[in-house]
Amino acid sequence: MIKIGDFKIENNNKTFIVAELSGNHNHDFDLAIKTVKAAKDAGADALKLQTFTPDTITIDCNNEYFTISGGTFLDGRNLYDLYKELNTPWEWHQKIKEYAEELGLIFFSTPFDFSAVDFLEKLNVPCYKIASFEITDIPLIEYAASKGKPMIISNGVANEDDLRLAIEACRNVGNNQIIILKCTSNYPAKVEEANLLTISDIKTKFGVEAGLSDHSMGDIVAITSVALGARVVEKHFIIDRKLGGVDSGFSMEPHEFRKMVDSIREVEKALGKVTYELIDKAKVQKKYARSLFVVKDIKKGEVLTLENVRSIRPGNGLHPKFLKNIIGKNVNKNLTFGTPMSLEFID
Repeated sequence: MIKIGDFKIENNNKTFIVAELSGNHNHDFDLAIKTVKAAKDAGADALKLQTFTPDTITIDCNNEYFTISGGTFLDGRNLYDLYKELNTPWEWHQKIKEYAEELGLIFFSTPFDFSAVDFLEKLNVPCYKIASFEITDIPLIEYAASKGKPMIISNGVANEDDLRLAIEACRNVGNNQIIILKCTSNYPAKVEEANLLTISDIKTKFGVEAGLSDHSMGDIVAITSVALGARVVEKHFIIDRKLGGVDSGFSMEPHEFRKMVDSIREVEKALGKVTYELIDKAKVQKKYARSLFVVKDIKKGEVLTLENVRSIRPGNGLHPKFLKNIIGKNVNKNLTFGTPMSLEFID
């Protein structure tokens, strides 16, 4: 069991649903606060930020290495300029944390360098999230994991070896509180790229908890992931996509997020627990299951055949498993049509 704040992440428990603010505040503090409230009202369990500055995540360089390419919606953008647009001012963190916790949300963030970890430690966050593109930054993962708090790691750009290294980095510093989020690093991601069956494989192969960081549109991927064992679901959240911004195109609006949360909670109810016990109503209904009945009048001494005894509804008679054992046997009394069969009627 992994505990984040007061939230226990374990099987047969609620899914930990995280609203990612990212840059969806458009550098407007009041909008950020309104978004936190909207996330709470939409059913989120937690509010997550990203803690970086342009200088802690890249350098201010304009050569081809720092220009995005490869057929993405950000092609042509300079990395430094992009992160200036996306970052959340560090001076906002304390106030956002206080407000989120006042509302009953768990607050945490994604650090992108050692200084961000140190900063978040002073805020006493309950866990750390490692972003997809930082999964190869083993020193950063070790440093964050060394704080002894749960580690949530997205695997978006990681192959199996990368993922194994990241998990080992946590364990090397004595931290086994690891949650790997299946993530597709495409913005927005296509449903057919989700490969959600990987979630259960991550659990069994690496011995960790697993969840989903979802960049697809809609809620079908997130809802299905819970049915397949995801214990954490993370979605980008925005008050209104019309506000624009880098992440707006694949972020959920409040009514969409609420629908997703409600559906996930229904899935949790349906999953229930492993049991073969009958519910009370099923116990009542069981009396209408099949059993052996006399279907023709039979005189004392006559032989039971497939014509005078059958397996039918309801269940007041002998269990159908006895049919082959009683065929050919003589009855010791007169039996009328519609009598529940019993072993007592056989010599």
